Amino acid sequence: MIEQLRALPLKERIGQLFFIGIPGPEADAATRELLGEIAPGGVCLFARNIREASQTRKLLDDIRDVSSLTPFLSIDQEGGLVDRLRRIMTPMPAANKMRNAADAVRHGEIIAETLRILGFNMDFAPVVDVIDRERAKHTNGLFSREFGRSKEDVVMMAGAFLKALQDNGIIGCLKHFPGLGAASVDSHEELPQVYISEDELTETDLYPYRELFATGEAKAVMAAHTAFPRIGLQEIDQSGKLLPSSVSSNFINTLLRGTLGFDGLAITDDLEMGAIVKNYGIGDACKMAVDAGIDMLAICADPQAICEGHQAVLEAVNSGELTEDRIDESLVRIAALKGSLSGPVEFNADRIGELSDEVAAFNADLAHN
Repeated sequence: MIEQLRALPLKERIGQLFFIGIPGPEADAATRELLGEIAPGGVCLFARNIREASQTRKLLDDIRDVSSLTPFLSIDQEGGLVDRLRRIMTPMPAANKMRNAADAVRHGEIIAETLRILGFNMDFAPVVDVIDRERAKHTNGLFSREFGRSKEDVVMMAGAFLKALQDNGIIGCLKHFPGLGAASVDSHEELPQVYISEDELTETDLYPYRELFATGEAKAVMAAHTAFPRIGLQEIDQSGKLLPSSVSSNFINTLLRGTLGFDGLAITDDLEMGAIVKNYGIGDACKMAVDAGIDMLAICADPQAICEGHQAVLEAVNSGELTEDRIDESLVRIAALKGSLSGPVEFNADRIGELSDEVAAFNADLAHN
């Protein structure tokens, strides 16, 4: 796989660093043009792309067909508030409804089988942010998305969920590194400033990463857009503002790669979030993230922003601002994970219906215990 990637023209190698969203529910002419122009390494679907099961499968099959290399085909399927499949199936339970590892395994198995039938090979889950009872007072967009009320709960249940996903052919992705649990605002709107100590970050927020990295199950990590004013790693940008962790070499290269020893895939959270676009142009954000050690850049909505980001990285490599060696480092990680992807299974609408019934039974079980 890595030789295939290295043999691509530079423009397409840069494209492999992009994890993009597409406009609508079908691979229409504009979507095919976007996919051809960028040649993205990954595509993420959202509710706007999903109408019903057979349509979703056709869309993903069409994306595969127009891609020169198999892309990551992902979705944010957590359950609860973040449930992109509710038009197709019974709404799935939220992570905070899980009572034990067995529940998390059941949840992961249902999601994995459903996603395989629909044509996905990846899920941007589980959330491993730690939200204890004190942190639960904050309004940060994470309500109900966390497992349990302690760092140990997170490791036990998110770890079980992750293993169930991956044992059943769907790559998982831990999020949101290095931890959004103590944030008091939603990074979709603005840059959270998390006023925790070095010790709290190390002992609480990084605990799930250390533990889950040690199992070997963690293949991908999503980097959050957040700032930690009391942490020594926190950088300041050229204008004197706090630099988001997702585009910070100290958090990605030094902490994630160095201290924690993670050499899997590092993906940004959506670079169109307010935490980024209110402070940086999309092109600058993309270059900063790659320079910081990020492997894939998520731009999930605007085709113009996707093209602008891609062009900015391409120009930066051509000018020497970013080196081809740096791009190759990410291509090696991308190739390694793509080499482990499971192919799609046969589409089965009846089985989707049965899985929907299983979700309903699971919801009832969680409600009555």
